[in-house]
Amino acid sequence: MWRLHQFTLCPFSRAVRFALAEKGVVHELVDVRPWERDETLTRLNPAAQTPVLENGELVLADSQAILEYFDETVERAPLLGAAPAERAETRRLVAWFRERFWGEVTAPLLRERMYKRLVLRQMPDGPTIREAARACETHLQYLESLLLENRWLAGPTFGAADIHAAAQISVADYLAGVDWGGHSQARQWYQAIKSRPSFRVLLGERMEGIRPPAHYDDPDF
Repeated sequence: MWRLHQFTLCPFSRAVRFALAEKGVVHELVDVRPWERDETLTRLNPAAQTPVLENGELVLADSQAILEYFDETVERAPLLGAAPAERAETRRLVAWFRERFWGEVTAPLLRERMYKRLVLRQMPDGPTIREAARACETHLQYLESLLLENRWLAGPTFGAADIHAAAQISVADYLAGVDWGGHSQARQWYQAIKSRPSFRVLLGERMEGIRPPAHYDDPDF
């Protein structure tokens, strides 16, 4: 059986879990805390980063590499798009959310509102949180511009771009870093994501010591 080494508030782990559920791939979870330098995690992935998926013989690391592996090996619920142009747009948006949204929004919020609180026992830095909020606002505006042209982010069908975007946004939302006011199209898109059974499992989980906002797992906000 596949074993997924993951962390609850790791958006890359969430993306893989979301995709595996959509694909119907049975797996078990191994919870790790990357900052503790878990020996098994480091042996499987020298970068000591989640997620890592393994079945005893094959080891897969990096969220998009894992998604693409299963898109090539499991026909159910294709995630990259049917045509070359759609696949190219999907990969572009996956990189946008994995790199830009992560670096500007999710990572700062995790550092200030999770790592400092639970690990370092320090107060969060207000200016850093406010800067992450401003960046999130910009990203939501961009997301809405994409939805003006398509039902889903990269085209007419749900796919990897939606998975990575929702994974990042859900962690930011858990940490009270998303202001949904004035973003009706983004809310409608995220409501559709929240209503998917494959994603609702993630929304039901909690990080010990940190409670999300009341709207976090409510499909109707």
